[in-house]
Amino acid sequence: MGLLDPFYGAYERQLARSLDRTAMPRHVGVMLDGNRRWARENGFDTASGHQAGADKIKDLLAWCEEMGVEVVTLWLLSTDNLRRDTSELDALLTIIENAVAELAQAKRWRLRPVGALELLPEHTAVSLRESAQATAEVTGMTVNVGVPYGGRREIADAVRAMLLEGAAAGRTVEQIADAVTAEGIAAHLYTKGQPDPDLVIRTSGEQRLGGFLLWQSAQAELYFCEAYWPDFRKVDFLRALRSYTTRERRFGT
Repeated sequence: MGLLDPFYGAYERQLARSLDRTAMPRHVGVMLDGNRRWARENGFDTASGHQAGADKIKDLLAWCEEMGVEVVTLWLLSTDNLRRDTSELDALLTIIENAVAELAQAKRWRLRPVGALELLPEHTAVSLRESAQATAEVTGMTVNVGVPYGGRREIADAVRAMLLEGAAAGRTVEQIADAVTAEGIAAHLYTKGQPDPDLVIRTSGEQRLGGFLLWQSAQAELYFCEAYWPDFRKVDFLRALRSYTTRERRFGT
C-alpha cells in the first residue's frame, strides 16, 4: 500500500458524498489515451501498456454504474490507429477482443460495437459481434465499444446510409437531398437511439477531441485529465463528475 493510499481513500469518499446524484451525466464518453506513453515511462513494452489499459476498463464501468450513468462510450481504437505497425496492431486487436469478450462474460453491461467493423480483420469483427449478441438481453448500462472509430467516418457512413436508403425507396435526387437534415443524420449514426454524451473525458493530458463523437459531442462538457489511462483512478473520475456538475450548461443559449 502506498503512503498516500489512506489519504486518497478518504478524499475519494468525501468527493463521492459531495456530488449531486441528481445531476449526473446520462452518457459519458471516454478517450482511453496514454497506454503507450505509460508503458514507455514505466519500462514496459507497448503491448503491456495496452493490456494495462484494458485491465482498467472494468473499474471505469463499475464507477459509472455506481454513479447512475446510463451509457458509456469507450474509444479503444481509432480508424487512424489501423495504420500502426502490423505487430503492434495485431497485439492490440487481440487484447481488445479478449477485453470485450471478458466484459460480455460478466453479463453485467449491454455491449454495442460502434465503428467501421468492415475495416477490421474478420475474426476481430466476428468476436466483437458475438460479444454484443451475448449481451443483447442484458438490461444494465449500455457500453459502446469504439473499434475502429473515427468521427468523420461515422458522419460519412450516416450520410451514405441515408442516400442508399433513399435510392432503394425510389426517391428522386431532390427528395433525397431534402431528407439530409440534422435529425436525419443523427438517426443514422452508430449511436442512433441513444442520448448524446453529456461528458467526454480524455486522459493523458491531450486537450482535443481528435475525432471522437464529433457530431454527438456538440453540447458535451469536456474534461481533460493528466493521468495516463492505466493510472486513471476513481478519484480522477469523481473529479471529472464534480467538474461536470458545477458547470452551467447553456446548450447554445
